[in-house]
Amino acid sequence: MGNSNSANTEFLKTVLEPLLDEFQYWFDCSCQMLENEKIDFMSDYAQYNLLHRIKQAQEELSAAKSLLRATDGKVGIGMAVLMPWHQLINECWNVGMRFRR
Repeated sequence: MGNSNSANTEFLKTVLEPLLDEFQYWFDCSCQMLENEKIDFMSDYAQYNLLHRIKQAQEELSAAKSLLRATDGKVGIGMAVLMPWHQLINECWNVGMRFRR
């Protein structure tokens, strides 16, 4: 049983930590864009709302990363948590691509 737990922990560290780092990277990039640029095709409210949702996701992400570190990688994160972050990143990518055109 110890071998299985060790393998699961290593898997979480190998897969989950880089995934969370990627989320953080894209959330940071998106925040910079939304804080420093006027996105012409978005209303001020829509831009503010997207920024607010990203900042909320960053707080959730920070808590998840802290929990992962505090448990030495023995805790995972459910898909119910990851999927909204993934969808938010996709929304940010779409805004970013459209802005750059």
